[in-house]
Amino acid sequence: MTNEELLGNAALKSWKQILGRFDKDLASLTDEQFQKRVAPGKNRLFYLLGHLTAVHDRLLPMLAVGERLHPELDEAFISNPDGTLADPVPVASLRSAWSEINNQLTAAFDRFTPQDWLHKHEAVSDEDFAADPTRNRLAVVLSRTNHLSFHTGQIVLAK
Repeated sequence: MTNEELLGNAALKSWKQILGRFDKDLASLTDEQFQKRVAPGKNRLFYLLGHLTAVHDRLLPMLAVGERLHPELDEAFISNPDGTLADPVPVASLRSAWSEINNQLTAAFDRFTPQDWLHKHEAVSDEDFAADPTRNRLAVVLSRTNHLSFHTGQIVLAK
């Protein structure tokens, strides 16, 4: 295995590991527990799931692996803080969207070649990428894996 293959495989393994942990914690929650706050005055678990779902949905076009599946989640979970708007979907629908998006992302990552990982993402211009080639798909996936890991810790705290 080449060094480039090792880097991509390490990123994919980390993504799957953190996603698996999050999914396991998610599966252990009842619909009622999603209304619990991470801490007093902080986000509800429902909002965290919606936020992560919307963020991961944005990865599909950013990484050029598909079109967004649930852009309707942005207003409630990206543009506004928790509690500003009524919950736009039931917990079951949010769980389903979460799985649908992450299954599509993981399937795409499984097919990535070393060159695919190092390709620029769609949110960076050709000029900016030429100046800084670390603005690639690998960097985005590592960043989003970190983001997911952070919120996984919040769910553990709330439980």
